[in-house]
Amino acid sequence: MDGSTIVGKSVKVSGPLIIAEGMRNANMFDVVRVGKQRLIGEIIEMHGDRASIQVYEETAGIGRGDDVVSTGAPLSVELGPGLIKNIYDGIQRPLEKLRLLAGANLIRGVEAPALDRSIIWEFSASAKPGDRVGGGSVIGTVRETEIIEHRIMVPPNVSGIITEISSGAFTVEQCVAKLKTDKGEIRELTLMQKWPVRVPRPYTEKLPPNTPMITGQRNMDTMFPIARGGTACIPGPFGSGKTVVQHQIAKFSDVDIVVYVGCGERGNEMTDVLREFPELNDPKTGRSLMERTVLIANTSDMPVAAREASIYTGITIAEYFRDMGLSVAVIADSSSRWAEALREMSGRLEEMPGEEGYPAYLTSRLAQFYERAGTVKCLGGDGRTGSLSAIGAVSPPGGDLSEPVTQATLRIVKVFWGLDSSLAYRRHFPAINWLNSYSLYQDRLAPWYEENVSGEWTENRTEAARLLQLETGLDEIVKLVGMDALSPSDRLIMESARSIREDFLQQDAMDPDDCYCPLDKQAALLSLILSYYRKGGAAIAKGADINRLASLPVREGIGRAKMIPYAEYKEEYKKIESELDEQLEELVREAEKA
Repeated sequence: MDGSTIVGKSVKVSGPLIIAEGMRNANMFDVVRVGKQRLIGEIIEMHGDRASIQVYEETAGIGRGDDVVSTGAPLSVELGPGLIKNIYDGIQRPLEKLRLLAGANLIRGVEAPALDRSIIWEFSASAKPGDRVGGGSVIGTVRETEIIEHRIMVPPNVSGIITEISSGAFTVEQCVAKLKTDKGEIRELTLMQKWPVRVPRPYTEKLPPNTPMITGQRNMDTMFPIARGGTACIPGPFGSGKTVVQHQIAKFSDVDIVVYVGCGERGNEMTDVLREFPELNDPKTGRSLMERTVLIANTSDMPVAAREASIYTGITIAEYFRDMGLSVAVIADSSSRWAEALREMSGRLEEMPGEEGYPAYLTSRLAQFYERAGTVKCLGGDGRTGSLSAIGAVSPPGGDLSEPVTQATLRIVKVFWGLDSSLAYRRHFPAINWLNSYSLYQDRLAPWYEENVSGEWTENRTEAARLLQLETGLDEIVKLVGMDALSPSDRLIMESARSIREDFLQQDAMDPDDCYCPLDKQAALLSLILSYYRKGGAAIAKGADINRLASLPVREGIGRAKMIPYAEYKEEYKKIESELDEQLEELVREAEKA
């Protein structure tokens, strides 16, 4: 140890919380090493020379008098080639590497660098000696996977003139360029850079979110869209399909990179993710989904404090790819278990509890995560833009959406995809309740949809939402006096709303033609269903029988329309529309004869 190393002594151990004395010169959020096994921890409070430390590993066996050594640096992540395809724990330790070192059951104190130091990367320089560069400037590229070209950037807090740079084969630690800073110092640039997880990475300007993040899920894209750079939450009780919805977003959303954070998830659910993702094909490229995915696995039996770090680790990695000018989605499952970690640490720190025992600063901590999302103009001066969309699952106990974590999240995010267990039990997937879900991006995204998808997009979406709302009120009447008590026009509303629910909002995640639905097909399908309602209303006005209208043969074709392959849907939808017109004309003729 050198003379500047700060060494304290532990005086109290309370689960993941350790109090150490003799830490007067340490700083908040410094990383420390505790005990002979050098367990990793982070300072979260300072009182004089006493530091409160949350330890990210099991503290059994740690006692009074054990050494606490400060590293003098905040908790940081390594950013560079090798992130993609990797599986990390909450503090960016590579789990595959740890398994090779320690076996299937990880032991405490085992360490491995986040980025493999032995891999040779082929660096292609784009800058040249004499170029003036600033933070975020791209100096070259590395082909990390078949579909991702990794841009090597100058760290955000560095600027100057390049004196040396060369293409070739390098490890992440080797110098690829030298830069003379404005202070006259020579700075070596490598393929790798480090960044503290609690500090948002800088950008030039935040841009308004006016482009949708397309998921291929009709309920989301048409009814409750999210913008690129937007925020969304998926609350729902156990068994309502949160994990499946998140998997669908990870598989099919039109982003370049997915960072999936399993925060306090059950081990078997994370196992499913780790097994499924390498076997799944990216629908855009046909290659493995892992070639654009970073997984952070923090299971519920891991030390609770590491849950908090996992969220920050995930969002910092996502910001790094955003700074390259890529579109990134970070999916956190689930923020409820992250909040449980805050509650446990707050209790051990003996802080005054807020509602249901959560700390009073719960909302501000959630906001620190979600507000790092956005579409931005990146540093570097080349005009590139990147986006980071943050989607968090919330697991309210018993499905109670009035509990603190859900309510705190709703005050921050702009899209609410509320899952309903009763819909899930009826095998309605995705089980997003269309009555209590909402998107605050609808008005901002409407011009994009009308220009790029359909000029009738806003009108049709509003009409569908109105019919679903009317159905709820009419359903109460039906339960009391029966369907026959309704007028023909109300019966038509019930039939059309049922078609919207079953033929449009419901989607089969296992069907190759229905698991992903492009926007133009979504618009055409909704227009087809609403054609039945509008033309049926005109037929009723001319005396057509509602019972015959409800049982038209063409309705089976409308019900199966979502299963029609994308390459064939335009031709088939025209045929269905023609059949609808013919059968309605026949009904009107019969009514006129009668």
